Amino acid sequence: MRIVFDLALIWLVYVYAGYPIALAITALWWRVRPRSPNREILPSVSVLIAARNEEKDIRWKISETLAWDYPPDKLKLLIASDASDDNTDEIVRRLAGPRLTFIRMERRSGKVRALNRLAAITTSDLLFFTDANAHIPPHALRLMVRHFADPRVGCVTGDSRSVARGEEQALASTVGLYRRYESMLRRLESRIGSVLVCDGAIFCMRSSLFHRLCPDFANDLETPMRAAAEGYYITYEPRAVVLERDTSSPLEEFKRQRRMCAQGMAAMLNLRGTFGGIRGWQFVSHKLLRWLSVIPMIALLGSSAVLARDSAFLDTALIGQIVFYAVAAVGLLQSARGRPVARPLSIPFYIMLGLIAAQVGVLDALSGKRFDVWEIPASSRGHSDSGLLGAEEQWP
Repeated sequence: MRIVFDLALIWLVYVYAGYPIALAITALWWRVRPRSPNREILPSVSVLIAARNEEKDIRWKISETLAWDYPPDKLKLLIASDASDDNTDEIVRRLAGPRLTFIRMERRSGKVRALNRLAAITTSDLLFFTDANAHIPPHALRLMVRHFADPRVGCVTGDSRSVARGEEQALASTVGLYRRYESMLRRLESRIGSVLVCDGAIFCMRSSLFHRLCPDFANDLETPMRAAAEGYYITYEPRAVVLERDTSSPLEEFKRQRRMCAQGMAAMLNLRGTFGGIRGWQFVSHKLLRWLSVIPMIALLGSSAVLARDSAFLDTALIGQIVFYAVAAVGLLQSARGRPVARPLSIPFYIMLGLIAAQVGVLDALSGKRFDVWEIPASSRGHSDSGLLGAEEQWP
């Protein structure tokens, strides 16, 4: 039983601490040195947005995007409405012009199919992917475009931050903690030119590298996988920040995490021929072992209970786990009663929520369940009440 305890502990420590350390060590002898340009490059850019019932956000998103600090003649915005049944289409049509192209998909097909339609009609040098509710500062595009002065760079992603108000703060603080951890991993991965997954609300790629995307996979995972498979670097620009309001409901967060993990696992199973070597190691370490963390957690708890009397360390380990799961359970009880999860309970609760959602998502992928079409969480939409007003103060 002690070997079960040790292996489970090693698994968890490696996933959350060992992998970052391994990346840092790898970068000491295999670090990518970006080639600095002699002058600023300004390639043409097409911003792609797949919209589904985005009447709360699409107007300000269009205005904000077309006002970015970038030559107007080199910046275009393309929007595809995925059979929206609110006022999204009418709003976009009223704003349409030489720099804004609009397509309506009469039959609902999902985000990825909408992006495929848009990418097929663009002639720009770069494709910039974002979401209709993503608040991006004017200077972000220039910061990201600079990376493409190095011909070895195929894809660049930015950083994301959560904003929230009132009762959403408990979830936002936990999500913010997770995002800071992910940002640290991206920074380390970028040192070796191999960021594993982009942020779907803010990433940019060479148009020449775009392949028609599979609707069953997340575009922010499939795109860097394919670009890296062709030998290009995937890099990270931490100063290019996107602000978004996260889901405020634990149920919506569970659905979001489940969908993301199911799409990621499906991509791993179906695109395994596109990654190997260091990328394969990254995928297993950064994603797969984390998605399956429930397994070593159960093993750790069970073995601790059996071995608790063997040493003070094992006693302490068991007590710590019991407290952690008890706090998470109280948070679950609060959520089930329709009450906001208290801040002191939020971290254990949302950690377990995410890990269980990930485990379910993996099982979904293995059973063949797909998430090519889903409902957007209404709680994450709406500019006026989303906490994004005054967001400039959070920009770097």
